[in-house]
Amino acid sequence: MTDRRDAVWDFAEHAAGLAYEDLPPEAVRAAKTFLLDSIGVCAVGSAGPWVDELYASQAAFGVDPAAGSARVLASGRRLPAPAAALVNAYQIHNSEFDCVHEGAVVHPMAVAFGAVMAGVDAWGGVSGKDLLTALVAGIDVAAGLGVASKAPIRFFRPATAGGFGAAAALARLKGLDAEGVVNAMSAAYAQMGGTMQAHTEGSIVLAMQAGFNARNAVLAAEMAARGLDAPKEVLEGAYGYFALFEGEHDLSAVTSTLGRTWRVTEVAHKPFPSGRATHGLIDGVLTLMRDNGVSGADIDRIEARTPSLTHRLVGRPAKAGMTVNYARLSGQYAAATAALTGGVGIADFAPQALADPARLALAAGVDIAVDDNPDPNAFTPISVALVLKDGQRLETVVETVYGAPGRPMTETAHLAKFRGNCAAASPALPPEHAEQLIAMVECIEDVADARALLDLAAPAP
Repeated sequence: MTDRRDAVWDFAEHAAGLAYEDLPPEAVRAAKTFLLDSIGVCAVGSAGPWVDELYASQAAFGVDPAAGSARVLASGRRLPAPAAALVNAYQIHNSEFDCVHEGAVVHPMAVAFGAVMAGVDAWGGVSGKDLLTALVAGIDVAAGLGVASKAPIRFFRPATAGGFGAAAALARLKGLDAEGVVNAMSAAYAQMGGTMQAHTEGSIVLAMQAGFNARNAVLAAEMAARGLDAPKEVLEGAYGYFALFEGEHDLSAVTSTLGRTWRVTEVAHKPFPSGRATHGLIDGVLTLMRDNGVSGADIDRIEARTPSLTHRLVGRPAKAGMTVNYARLSGQYAAATAALTGGVGIADFAPQALADPARLALAAGVDIAVDDNPDPNAFTPISVALVLKDGQRLETVVETVYGAPGRPMTETAHLAKFRGNCAAASPALPPEHAEQLIAMVECIEDVADARALLDLAAPAP
């Protein structure tokens, strides 16, 4: 162990020492909300592309149901815990429907949820309180690392920062002390990866990167539990995370607030199954249509001015033959779909929707340009204008996007999203299971064995 104290120790001490009783009511409420949301999003992800192939690629190495296996959500199929974590995390992110911390540019549950649920099933002995506490700790780590970064995103931060968060959460479930959590986070870092090239090309591998880091986090926690002595300067060292993956940063502003600022309370819902950077465009279009009594047939073109990050993430043009993953990250497609259908849903990424000539025609008239916002990690504000066929121009500025803590989804909308996602899973989760999950998560602190969640969310095939 070196004499120099890396900031990883602050995160590790926070994760190792955190107890359910330390969590304020607002953190518990938010954690329950996003636990339920993540179960539903992971369920609907089971109907996404490449799920069966990914499962088969992992099952090809053999599955022993009696030794360290875990259930994959929705399908209930078993895999070794690291492989189950991979598939779970892939499912949660493949529909771009999972929650996000906007300030961090991190989907804090994408990696952690997939990994933690695999650990819960394989290891047993995890109470509802322990599960919720571990997830809160993992979110504090993953989102905290994103908030600390002051540089434009270079690697796929939901996967990289998420990998640290998952490792910390799993080590917390293992009951490791601070040094054990550091070793788990360090071992996760040694395996870390996630390229933005997959995002740029709209590749399905983007969501798989969440899975790869979830798998690695399970392995890292297992190694740390067995006494692995790993490098200790993995955040601030000469070859640490911020030197190699991020760049300019301010960790002290984050570590000084651990245990007082609860990042889970800052997490935003995703009302629509598309990149969060599309949500401001959708929000602006729907607001202008609603407030002015405009229909999609009235619109000639749409103009938007966005921060550089938003443009970089979703400024790509809609085009004939685009893949579902590409379309989910196309601001043009999202804005046109919202205008013509009154929203954006799972069905809007079916092949017939992606080939709809009316959508593609309106999408071609969506102009998204960069504004002068100097913040490289900002999603807002976004200026949106509808230019109508009669020459009228309607404008609005979206400061806070629907789904953010400042403009949250209602409880009714949140539960409708969850029920819809359960019904759209492959295979569909029975409606009674969805209702029982809602009730169980609401009282998760009273659940003695969190595997009860998987009994409902991953029924045996």
